[in-house]
Parts: sequence; structure tokens; C-alpha cells
Amino acid sequence: MKKSFAALVAGFIFALGLEISGMTQPQKVIGFLDIFGSWDPSLIFVMVGAIGLHCITYKLIRLRKAPLLSSDWYVPTKKEITPALIIGSIIFGIGWGLSGVCPGPAITSLASFEFSPLVFVASMLTGMCLFKQADLIFKFKR
Repeated sequence: MKKSFAALVAGFIFALGLEISGMTQPQKVIGFLDIFGSWDPSLIFVMVGAIGLHCITYKLIRLRKAPLLSSDWYVPTKKEITPALIIGSIIFGIGWGLSGVCPGPAITSLASFEFSPLVFVASMLTGMCLFKQADLIFKFKR
């Protein structure tokens, strides 16, 4: 129960940060990518702020022997760059650039009850299901 509540609070704070920073608005991302038009640098300030805060707090938090709500740390161990990682990153980047939306802000935008976030999230979930089915058939190497 504590883990679920902590996840709910963390998700709420994340969603609130996305909304306050304007990152749920696709035109912010598209404006950032429009370097030869009306460039909007606000995305880089959000990213630098988030990365800076993470760098500081991660080092402090990792001084603990274990997380508050778990007995062990679960830290990724893979460090290799695989073709699947590169292809997935390219697909993600193209989708992000074309739509101006990435998964976190899209899910947050569902609270607006607008049609476009619903279409994006439904498409994202469909793509995830299709990949899962393809992975079962083709056994993609990771």
C-alpha cells in the first residue's frame, strides 16, 4: 500500500510539473524543434532543470543502503548500445518530433478530456501490444 501511494504521489508531482512547465502542449516541443522558425527554448530549460535536480538528488539518495520502501536498489545494469536500442530511439524521436508529444505528457493530457491525447495514447498502447506480439513471434534480441 505504501509503494502504491508513493507511486501515486510521485506521478501526481510529475504530472503537475509537466503541466506547469507547459510540456503537455505539443506546440512547445514542436516550437523547440523549429530552430529556423519561431524557436521556443523553454523545453531545454525544463530538461536542464530536471537533469540538474536528478544529478544532485540521485547521489544523495544512493548514499542510503536501501530505498525507503524496498529492501534493494533496482538499478539498470545493461550498458551496451544495441541495434534495437538505436532503432527504438529513432522511432521514438520521429514520433515525438511529428506529434510534439511523448508518453508522460500524453498520459497527463488525458485529464484534459480532449480527443488528440486519447488518440495518441491509444496508438501508443496499440504499438506496444503489436511489438509484444512481434517479440513473441520473432524473439527480438535485446
